[in-house]
Amino acid sequence: MSKTKSDSAGLAADRDLYSGLIRLHVLHHAADQPIFGLGMIEELGRHGYRISPGSLYPLLHGLEKKGYLRSTQHRNGKSLRKVYRATALGRKALEASKTKVRELFRELMEGE
Repeated sequence: MSKTKSDSAGLAADRDLYSGLIRLHVLHHAADQPIFGLGMIEELGRHGYRISPGSLYPLLHGLEKKGYLRSTQHRNGKSLRKVYRATALGRKALEASKTKVRELFRELMEGE
């Protein structure tokens, strides 16, 4: 079955809605332990998010540019892997976000 333009538009709208959740998910894991791109793609996939490297890497770079993540290069066999950790600013933003997510979750679930 082929996708229609409206299906594609719906997927794009969903991606826009979920992009903030994906950023929080990445930040949460980076605050817990070092993360890398492919590992995060797999982790996000376990939670139902389908994200390509072409979407994830700009997201990681954006979080780094804002000061929420810091990257270092680590040798993995013959290749170098960029590994990300949350910064103090990233951890502070994550804590503030948790309060807002709890409030939103309560409002969303009240009608259930």
